[in-house]
Amino acid sequence: MKVIEQLLINAGIAPIAGVDEAGRGACAGPLVIAAVILHDPFAPELSAVRDSKEISEKKREEIFELIQLVAASISVVIVPASEVDSRGVHAANLDGMRRAVHGLEQTPAYVLTDGYAIEGLGLPNLAVWKGDQVVVSISAASIIAKVTRDRIMREMDSQFPEYGFAGHKGYITAAHADALNTHGTCIEHRRSFSNIAALIHK
Repeated sequence: MKVIEQLLINAGIAPIAGVDEAGRGACAGPLVIAAVILHDPFAPELSAVRDSKEISEKKREEIFELIQLVAASISVVIVPASEVDSRGVHAANLDGMRRAVHGLEQTPAYVLTDGYAIEGLGLPNLAVWKGDQVVVSISAASIIAKVTRDRIMREMDSQFPEYGFAGHKGYITAAHADALNTHGTCIEHRRSFSNIAALIHK
């Protein structure tokens, strides 16, 4: 399955950056985008790297630390909820991807993203369908983004314990909906999202 990176490497195209985001569909908290360049996507120590959604929270934390140790370069961009609201989630995501790639210590020869091509990047790039499942570099970026955002949401939970952010991480669940109905919104809720806007304008 992991053929795209191998084809690029065989063609002498390197380094390769993988890019992914976490929190796009959440109605609270930041959007987090990560770009990762791996020295060797097929190194044995990276065999456990896969889509962050397929890994337990404990295992993600372990792999996060491993990627931090072995990656050639990592760049993380945190887009606050207020910016998601002012720009729109898609525009904020694309801009965050551009910023993450340009924040890498190395300039990648090619950029692979999960699902969305990066318009205006100025570098060769390809959007890969289910990229976080079939491209190791994107999987690594998904883990960096997810763990970074989960840690932020756990910290946010201590500021706003009534919402249960440590559990649902800002996504809408029955418990989150109940908390919103009881307590209203906080500054970390995305007012451009329909469920939050409906509460504000009741």
